[in-house]
Amino acid sequence: MINLEEITNRIINDGYQVTESEALELLRWPDANALYAAADKVRAALCGDFFDTCSIINARSGRCSEDCKWCSQSHKHHTGINEYPLIGVDEAMQLAKRNDKAGVHRYSLVTSGRTMTDSQIDKAADIYKALGKETKLFLCASMGLLTKPQLQKLYDAGVRRYHCNIESAPSYFPKLCTTHTTAEKVQTIKWAREVGMEVCSGGIIGMGESEEQRVEMACYLREIGVDSIPMNVLMPIKGTALENQPPLEEEEILRSAAMFRLVNPKANIRMAGGRASYWGKSETALKCGMNSSIVGDMLTTTGAKSIEEDMEKITDAGYKTTI
Repeated sequence: MINLEEITNRIINDGYQVTESEALELLRWPDANALYAAADKVRAALCGDFFDTCSIINARSGRCSEDCKWCSQSHKHHTGINEYPLIGVDEAMQLAKRNDKAGVHRYSLVTSGRTMTDSQIDKAADIYKALGKETKLFLCASMGLLTKPQLQKLYDAGVRRYHCNIESAPSYFPKLCTTHTTAEKVQTIKWAREVGMEVCSGGIIGMGESEEQRVEMACYLREIGVDSIPMNVLMPIKGTALENQPPLEEEEILRSAAMFRLVNPKANIRMAGGRASYWGKSETALKCGMNSSIVGDMLTTTGAKSIEEDMEKITDAGYKTTI
């Protein structure tokens, strides 16, 4: 059995990387509160007290050609969501300015679908150029499996972080989606880094994966060296292939977050989809290693009553929201 205090100190002082077997032991640690405290100690030592916030806008909705079992936007599912093409600059700017005023750090356009055409990227680039002129927001993008020239065009327009989730462990992903692969996602991530972007990539827990596969995902994200890890929790959506998947208990979610922190000690571990199921019930969600969050609403589901409410919870927990 590993020594929790010893391994925590080795992570902080020596840059030790826990093995998959050690990470699984940490995930199953008998004392959950001790696990949370260890993860939060690593967070405080290596990331400090700045809490990174971001907001997303569903910039193109529905009609996705992919068959991801969890997703309300897949053409395979009938979920009743609004469907529309790429939004214009005015709509993107309206929400961006609201986020900027509320003190949110990052802002991302998120589009449904496998990829974007060159003409759609040109339109998105024009939106980003306008956002860069009129707000102080750090600009991000999430637009599927893009080419390197497309990513370069977004970088030239001011985008500094690209988001492309691996979604689950490489060994489990083929059971969730058959229309694209983990390797294609990783290629996009590599190209984004090559043009100068930071990388945001995480996944969804609670889709039927094993604890071993949850650990596999955390370690794989460390291997590809991502800067930000969104930890989504499946909220089963009626009409999707996973609509009857049992929801995770709060402790299982927080244990997973702590494990992700101990495996990825310097990354932003980000509360994302499904956070309403555990954030707000207690302060534990802000004391188990997570140090960032999407604030406001998600893509096709509600996230919080308001951005301002989220920001207040963060500062009340002792975090700083400005650099």
